[in-house]
Amino acid sequence: MNILITGATGYIGSNLTRRLVNEDNNVSIITRSNSKLNLIKDIVDKINIHVHDGTTEGMMKILEKVQPDIVFHLASKFISKHKSEDIKPLIESNILFGTQLIEAMSKNNIKYLINTGTAWQHYKNCNYNPVCLYAATKQAFEDILKYYIEAEELKVITLKLFDTYGPNDRRPKIMNLLNRISGSKEELLMSPGQQYLDLVYIDDVIEAFLRAGSIIRASIDIKQESYVVSSGKPIKLKDLVEIFEKISGRKLNVKWGGLPYRNREVMYPWDKGRTLEGWKPRISIEDGIKKIIWNRKKI
Repeated sequence: MNILITGATGYIGSNLTRRLVNEDNNVSIITRSNSKLNLIKDIVDKINIHVHDGTTEGMMKILEKVQPDIVFHLASKFISKHKSEDIKPLIESNILFGTQLIEAMSKNNIKYLINTGTAWQHYKNCNYNPVCLYAATKQAFEDILKYYIEAEELKVITLKLFDTYGPNDRRPKIMNLLNRISGSKEELLMSPGQQYLDLVYIDDVIEAFLRAGSIIRASIDIKQESYVVSSGKPIKLKDLVEIFEKISGRKLNVKWGGLPYRNREVMYPWDKGRTLEGWKPRISIEDGIKKIIWNRKKI
């Protein structure tokens, strides 16, 4: 299959790209001039890399050349608490870039898009209530998608992600923080720890994207669908640390209450979303922790 991926240089995107390459697909990716290829350095000779110059015309040329059967759109800029200077890059990355992409898709008669959203679009379990500006930009792009779906017959599945983790993840996520301080005396300042997290292992996340790709190409009825990539088993932050300590056999130097809860802290994850038919997470939190600890020791 001829596949185009945005966000391939990020953690989830790099894992998806590698998986699709290993399954003998013809994979192309869109990067920016300043994109770092560290996470895909082992497969750069097996993919087609197209550098976007930031213009709509440049995007048109890429899509015209690639002519993908399906597009996986994972590119985004994540900022949990924005500053005034973050507004422009957030809009450019999460709204402008995506709109250029789907405009180019429509002009080249490319119909299938797997989009990436966030559970943070649903603060306090609302139909729409963004936790932060980042989440608001994700919703804004979905609203733009609606026009292309109705006017250009674009077919879209949006996968809304919760917390993701796995080996070789360099993002400042909770699992990486715990893994980093394990076996050291480093103190980690934490909130009081009563919030619940919905953690999904990277292999399960990738399976969800692949399943979505299969569903959208097999169905004639899909226009715009949204699904969650959820473990279905939220865990309290304090309990997560206890499990990590038990599996690693090491006491972690966590200072509970060392930090306040963030403004608009998600105390319990959104639980009203639909799960993809034919997909369910297979890696338990215990097995996931074992895998990242084993990977650290291997390195």
